[in-house]
Amino acid sequence: MNHPPVTLPRLTALARQAAPKLLEGVVAPLAVFYLAMVVLGFKWALVATVAWVYLGVAWRLVRRVKVPATMLLAAFAITIRALVSFWTGTWMWFFIQPEMGTICISMAFLASVRLNKPIVQKLTLDYIHLPSAVLKHERIRRFFARITLLWAFVLLMNSTLSIALAVHESLFGSLGGFMLLRTSAVALISGAAIAFSIFAFKRVLHRLHVAHA
Repeated sequence: MNHPPVTLPRLTALARQAAPKLLEGVVAPLAVFYLAMVVLGFKWALVATVAWVYLGVAWRLVRRVKVPATMLLAAFAITIRALVSFWTGTWMWFFIQPEMGTICISMAFLASVRLNKPIVQKLTLDYIHLPSAVLKHERIRRFFARITLLWAFVLLMNSTLSIALAVHESLFGSLGGFMLLRTSAVALISGAAIAFSIFAFKRVLHRLHVAHA
């Protein structure tokens, strides 16, 4: 195989790139919701969370920075979540709704493996370049299929756990207890899956280079 070695950025570099998006898109909305819930009450917490997301979109528009399609989808999704939660009057639906969508995404991951078009491969190519000769190699094809299966079950596990915790919210005594346990569990499961995925990717690329050295 005549191609230059394919390497991944250092984990510290990946973390620096991912951290701002994680803080803005995941951590900050939860923090805004919880703080507003404590200070202003449930309904105002919904308003504050939606306002935070749209503020991020408006900030990019003012600066004439391209708004990612995923951010627009997130804004639409959180608006629907807030409206349903406002109508039902319970915070439980604010957290359950996105988990139903995540379950659908996990099914799409499974279907993509069945169709020999693993979604993880498409997502990976958004961040790093892999030569076509590498993508056609059987080891790489098997790797992306297996990792896509892994993430399908990770997403399903996270969603199932989140729904179960929300349904049994009375066990925690407060919204804060639910959010702490849910966030910690999802972070632990997802973090382990991310670390394993990166390790496995580096390993398969190393074996590929050794085999064709």
